[in-house]
Amino acid sequence: DCLVLCDTNGGSLPDEIAQAVTRVRQSLPYADLGIHCHNDCDLAVANSLAAVSRGAVQVQGTINGIGERCGNTDLISVIANLALKLDHEVLQPGSLAKLTEASRYVYEVANMNFRANQPFVGSSAFAHKGGMHAHAVNKHTKSYEHVDPSLVGNERRILVSELSGQSSILAKTTKYAIANDKAMMAKILGQVQDLENEGYEFEAAEASFDLLVKKALGIYRPKFERLSYRVNVETDAAGRPVTEATVKVRVGDAVQHTVSEGDGPVNALDGALRKALGTYYPSLGGMQLVDYKVRVVNNRAGTAARVRVVIESRDKQDVWGTVGVSENIIEASWLALADSIEYKLFKDEGV
Repeated sequence: DCLVLCDTNGGSLPDEIAQAVTRVRQSLPYADLGIHCHNDCDLAVANSLAAVSRGAVQVQGTINGIGERCGNTDLISVIANLALKLDHEVLQPGSLAKLTEASRYVYEVANMNFRANQPFVGSSAFAHKGGMHAHAVNKHTKSYEHVDPSLVGNERRILVSELSGQSSILAKTTKYAIANDKAMMAKILGQVQDLENEGYEFEAAEASFDLLVKKALGIYRPKFERLSYRVNVETDAAGRPVTEATVKVRVGDAVQHTVSEGDGPVNALDGALRKALGTYYPSLGGMQLVDYKVRVVNNRAGTAARVRVVIESRDKQDVWGTVGVSENIIEASWLALADSIEYKLFKDEGV
């Protein structure tokens, strides 16, 4: 049905692919041609589009480019480029807006972390850092965005960082309708800058920033109150480390005291906290931690240095990051973990 040309070792360039497809079409003018590229030169998508431009009617690949060695053609990028840049009909009407959802679903099934910088569907694909960028995007989106993110089911993100100005705060707080409250925006920006001086960073911790805004606006109502926690690490008879966490929290008028073992302190704390909150908030069962990063903030202090912990979490719909800073790595982890769970609960409420 279709003669598929294969760049099996992934070493061809777009011009070579175009010439090859042209030669085969000239020799076999009535054959339907396809293209199958590998990504060893990071050109699988470009090569596939070059083949289509010379008459190929089938593109083979995988969702997210998953494949051996450097992967195969990423069908996500191929679909988006063919539909949005070249006006081809490649999907059923309305399906293109589900591209981000499809990409993340495959990552979840394959138990792989999302690729933040993946074109079109990555969490950084439409992310903007710095006051000038944010200001420009607010004025004219095409200055920094080549397509409307909603066309592929993604969304714009304004990163709050040391480069932030009021334009960034304005863009990040649109849903709170405080554009005309200059004093509030200045207050939020001041808090961000104060926290950054303590070692916080909000670029990869938008969920923590959202909670900060709620607190500044006076609309934050904690879902639970920490009373105490304890983490114990010891070795068993075989010399293997065993970690146990005990958590005591108040939910409403009730006090929950739970314990959990884990692969490490964060895993144990997470397990104990979920036990304490699961009865009240069953939706936490659909949330999981997917990444955990630790950075030393002031390395000149040696082992007494502050550490910054960033946790990335996800459910079936979203990915979010939270941050905690402390001289104690367990406390920094707790702060990031608590923010992550609270953000999930606010999000599920539509708040």
